[in-house]
Amino acid sequence: MIALLIVLTSPGGVLYRQPRIGIHGKVFTLYKFRTMYSGADKKGLLTVGMRDNRITGVGYYLRKYKLDELPQLFNIIRGDMSVVGPRPEVEKYVALYNAEQRNVLSVRPGLTDLASLEYIDENKVLAQYTDAEKAYIEHVMPHKLALNLEYISKQSLLYDLQIIIRTLLKLF
Repeated sequence: MIALLIVLTSPGGVLYRQPRIGIHGKVFTLYKFRTMYSGADKKGLLTVGMRDNRITGVGYYLRKYKLDELPQLFNIIRGDMSVVGPRPEVEKYVALYNAEQRNVLSVRPGLTDLASLEYIDENKVLAQYTDAEKAYIEHVMPHKLALNLEYISKQSLLYDLQIIIRTLLKLF
């Protein structure tokens, strides 16, 4: 149904594919439902505010309810990702990690994590800044990485279940 809505409301493919950095720095293709007009990512990797003019009408709702992330279940089945773990980042930002921050690459990236809970409305946070990318690099990304490192230090099945439950409660 989501694929049909995407096809009927904007030209382009149903899926958005993007190289991301996974465990041990291995590059993999992350899948999402397309929420932006085709080629819009060439204007920048970060979205700012829910009404970024690159986001389609259907894309707005897919993002709001995190339905655009559903194709990542395929990434989980393939073994590129797990359900819980640090969200995979694009190479451009991973290149900025310091030695300690690179420890997030020691575990399989996940669909949800502590940073996803903290920054569930990241685009709204970035919309508060005149230079969203600078704010992401200097403020948001380091805080997300600190949360990821905290997760790694406490990682357990019970902790993963707590994060999954917290994620579901936030979404619904």
